[in-house]
Amino acid sequence: MERDEEFWTTSGEADAATDEWRDMLSVTHLPWTVSIPVDADPPGFTASARRWWIDDLALVDCECGPCSGTRTRRELARTEGEFVVVLITLAGQETVAQNDAEACLQPGDAVAWDSTRPARFAVWEPLAKRSLLIPRAALEEVSGRAPMSGGVRLDGGNPATRLLTSYLDTLRTSLPELDQGAISAARNATLELFIGALRSGSGVPATSMAQPALRAQMDRYIERHLLDAVTAQDLAAAHGVSVRTVNRIFNATGQTVGEVIRVRRLARAREELTESDRPISAIAHRWGFSDTSHFSRSFKARYGASPSDYRTAAHLDRTGGAPVQRPVAAVHRAGPGRRETGITAAQG
Repeated sequence: MERDEEFWTTSGEADAATDEWRDMLSVTHLPWTVSIPVDADPPGFTASARRWWIDDLALVDCECGPCSGTRTRRELARTEGEFVVVLITLAGQETVAQNDAEACLQPGDAVAWDSTRPARFAVWEPLAKRSLLIPRAALEEVSGRAPMSGGVRLDGGNPATRLLTSYLDTLRTSLPELDQGAISAARNATLELFIGALRSGSGVPATSMAQPALRAQMDRYIERHLLDAVTAQDLAAAHGVSVRTVNRIFNATGQTVGEVIRVRRLARAREELTESDRPISAIAHRWGFSDTSHFSRSFKARYGASPSDYRTAAHLDRTGGAPVQRPVAAVHRAGPGRRETGITAAQG
């Protein structure tokens, strides 16, 4: 099945440029307040954005002229949900700042920033950039609750960063032709590659430095035995450590072993809901939920829709019906088709 991209562009009218650019960022990224210099060179501000979906991850390519933007408490209050945003500079130069960290990004460089904290950016020359918006709920499936807080620069020369950026470049061209199964696999690979880049030479503690290699081994063990009743005792026995050590390693990311297993089982159940027609009760039982009502409550709390509603929306999306309303809160998915118009009309 071929999936259309979504496209936005400013109208070219000088008086509307600031409002259009602000609205475009709010639709495709997150709420920002923006400013456009009156003496910009070249004169006349233009911007455009293209968006694709990797399941619940949003991939956005954007081009714009010199400008600046801030996310203050007002914009944070208007943001529904929590995200980690990976920004990759493709051409031009941009400064991004969050907390006390500021990075001047050249082509190939990347930064990851946290949607729950104030931030600012400044574009100094015509810019092309790529953003990957990751819901925190998705990130928890592979990294626990707190892999980062605040802005983190990802060195473009680091092999792990290059692997992530080149993968996204390849994925962008392939997405329109991928079926739902391949999209789900691409989504999971994207998350793993991001965590790899974040932990490799970025200065971010790998699971708070709580024996990252051992944690990675335990995560792989959980994935292999996700259909089994895995406990902290099982992990301790399989890796030759104490139960206390297991709990300390997982607690470093703000989760218990049981919570990690539940998050990953819900993620696999979500994939099966969209890729099969098996009864919801059977899927719930397969992934360790003996009580279908409990499964439904847990699923809705995590993904914002009941299992049946989520499945219906996903099936309609695949067959060209109404679009899936992804659990990406403020980053709303627009209708199908390629839109090429002013931002106000493009919001649909």
